[in-house]
Amino acid sequence: MLERAWNFFLENWNSGVEILIIATVIYYGYLYLRGTPGARILMALAILILTLTLISQLLNLAVIGWMLRSFSVFLALALVVIFQPELRRALTELGSHPWLGGNRGQTEALDAVTDAVFELASKGFGALIALERGISLRQIAESGVEIDGRFSSELVLTIFHPKTVLHDGGMIVKGGRIVAAGCVFPLSQREDLERNLGLRHRAGLGLSEDTDAVCIVVSEETGQVSVCAGGRIERKFTPTTLRKRLEELILGKENSGDHEKGVAK
Repeated sequence: MLERAWNFFLENWNSGVEILIIATVIYYGYLYLRGTPGARILMALAILILTLTLISQLLNLAVIGWMLRSFSVFLALALVVIFQPELRRALTELGSHPWLGGNRGQTEALDAVTDAVFELASKGFGALIALERGISLRQIAESGVEIDGRFSSELVLTIFHPKTVLHDGGMIVKGGRIVAAGCVFPLSQREDLERNLGLRHRAGLGLSEDTDAVCIVVSEETGQVSVCAGGRIERKFTPTTLRKRLEELILGKENSGDHEKGVAK
């Protein structure tokens, strides 16, 4: 009995590995795509194809079976078009690079960002700040006003003051310098977001879905600080947990922060 089982394992172990790999890809693909606009379309297509395949097999409908096989290539192209934003985001995450050059410069920049963010929150100023990493945000920066100034709390507070022209837009920061302000970020089209999330949060999440940028959002109503990265939004930060989380995202350091992960991928 044991010998038969061992021989069966030797003859079919590669099939088991294939099933495990396919199951893992499907599972993580589901986790990655759920809640996206194309998820319902994918579910409807999967149900339709499985139903037609089952009917064609049971009733021996050769024409329908041939049509399903013939349209498989077109279906693959259609899925690429439907999930183009999600595929772009996945490739973006694979190709992301560090934000700044030296560790000392990185540390000083993150300290300045953290201080400025919580100074904004203490004054009740809403803000949207994008930290550029490997993917260029030049096209997004062109939608706003060029600044090209050294990052400082004073300049950030001036830009996001409620009575200034640029306070409603997003700010782009690169290499410790403010590249542009008053920029228009793409809004997230996800359907599983909380209803109380405003346009700033949706814009920060939308930019993080399309690029590898790290977006920091300060709520004008509550003063709550949130971080959007990789299509995720994390909320309820303190100065300490924000600093640690930025180290994880920008410097690649692993820390454990006591913040709430509001929306998963």
